[in-house]
Amino acid sequence: MTRPLVRVTRRLPAVVEEELASEFDLHLNGTDEPLGPAGLREALAGADAVLCTVTDRIDRAVLAGGEVRARILANFGVGHEHIDVAAAAERGIVVTNTPGVLTEATAELALTLLLMVARRAGEGEREVRRGRWTGWRPTHMVGRPVTGRTLGIVGMGRIGRAVARSAQDGLGMTILYYTRSEVSLDGMRATRLASLEALLAQSDFVSLHCPSTPETRHLINAGRLRRMQPHACLVNTARGDVVDEPALAAALREGVIAGAGLDVYEREPAVAPGLLELENVVLLPHLGSATDAARIAMGRRAHANLRAFFTGGGPDDVVRPRPVSAPADRHAASSPPRP
Repeated sequence: MTRPLVRVTRRLPAVVEEELASEFDLHLNGTDEPLGPAGLREALAGADAVLCTVTDRIDRAVLAGGEVRARILANFGVGHEHIDVAAAAERGIVVTNTPGVLTEATAELALTLLLMVARRAGEGEREVRRGRWTGWRPTHMVGRPVTGRTLGIVGMGRIGRAVARSAQDGLGMTILYYTRSEVSLDGMRATRLASLEALLAQSDFVSLHCPSTPETRHLINAGRLRRMQPHACLVNTARGDVVDEPALAAALREGVIAGAGLDVYEREPAVAPGLLELENVVLLPHLGSATDAARIAMGRRAHANLRAFFTGGGPDDVVRPRPVSAPADRHAASSPPRP
């Protein structure tokens, strides 16, 4: 019996590729570079399934660009804003993702950024590497304390709760959160605030964990940055377009807030030039899920979705098209979109 042909758009951990090859006719990307629109159209036309990643923009134009043989897009990752799920559904393509397996890795990275920004670790490391460190002195590179301070979480899903729990248990932080729906805190002490503005005003650190949607694009804009305290720091491990990067650069440059730590960017791998020029921002290359355990688990979850689809059982992680809603004013500071 002919095995389903699966096209993998980027190289995966070796063990995952071996396991996929044991079950499918696997076609790998030898260059490990993004396929681009033409390559993605070719993959969709030539394979029964495409195992894609966040670097693959599969929009309506790509999906409408000719013959489509693929019946499933198995996304390697939780976020799926790079896929036009509605357009895929119109062409009879199922979209899946990999939730629940990168929670701890991403939470760890958010806390890493928080600590690096607070203690100016990025600045210090650069100073040492450049040979500019002249030795210890009492006033050198003094940062801000973290223990016992207030952390505001925007979006209290799996990752947001994991960050909150570690910050509370390990650093004794007071947890505030803002989210659309009630969530189970599993015994954790945290206070839900009625507005994003209230959370921004009361937090020493703000960590973003909301999805990328039309409503959350530039959720953190110039107006909301001005609601934060001058000593506050912002951390983003969610999605790049949740933050207006030029507005953030201006706020950091002008002292509106003290610092920021970013792992995601609106136009990856490009970073807003204004951010690159600043010392009070830590910039990482999208490392949120980059542990061996998390990346292997993500690959195996995508594999499980492919297996379920082709054996007729139905994948567990199907992504449904979002309902169409009226557009919101993304830039008004008085009426925040809901993450």
